[in-house]
Amino acid sequence: MNLKEYEEKAKSTAIYPKEVGLLYCTLKLAGEAGEVAEKVGKVLRDNGGVFSDEVKEKLAYELGDVLWYISNLSGELGYTLEEVAQMNLDKLASRKERGKIQGSGDER
Repeated sequence: MNLKEYEEKAKSTAIYPKEVGLLYCTLKLAGEAGEVAEKVGKVLRDNGGVFSDEVKEKLAYELGDVLWYISNLSGELGYTLEEVAQMNLDKLASRKERGKIQGSGDER
């Protein structure tokens, strides 16, 4: 499956109030990303940082939820996942060329 196919399928399951779609997707994305972080934190606390196959699979499912919200949030903003991915790669390539790949701040 490619990104366009994923977007179409994700959009077909998007049942949320469209008038607040951007806000809804943003808040839910943060929640799903938090679930990923929580699962990783529990592995560090309870399992000495060892990720079992079962935990990896659970993380993959959570990452799928993150991707779903990224896909729909991108659409709410008027971008495709492909456009967002390309913009990100272009930004990182520019930083690398300028020796600014490390550090902090959006405008490096």
